Amino acid sequence: MKIKAYLKPTCGWSMGVRAILKKYNLEYEDIDIINVPDNYSEMVRKSGQTLSPCVEVDGVMLADVSGEEVENYLLANELVKPSDAQPEVPINQPCSDEEHARQRSQTIRFF
Repeated sequence: MKIKAYLKPTCGWSMGVRAILKKYNLEYEDIDIINVPDNYSEMVRKSGQTLSPCVEVDGVMLADVSGEEVENYLLANELVKPSDAQPEVPINQPCSDEEHARQRSQTIRFF
């Protein structure tokens, strides 16, 4: 299975997607859409929208998804077997207010 995950380095939703992919021991390409503008452009072109995370599984784009939605897709399409393992972080949660405040204080440069 080929998985490309268009994620922010730190974000509740992105961390939830990573947690699900780790839960099922899936190899994936973690594509930084914040620090690499071309990656963000690729995500928008492929998904048709600007929100993240987006996860491409064998050519199928799951746009603006949570970890919970990624897990549901994987299970519904029998790409993974059910697991009782618990993810390390919440899989359907935005960033905390503290994380948003920290992100606002950082300068992000697009060159």
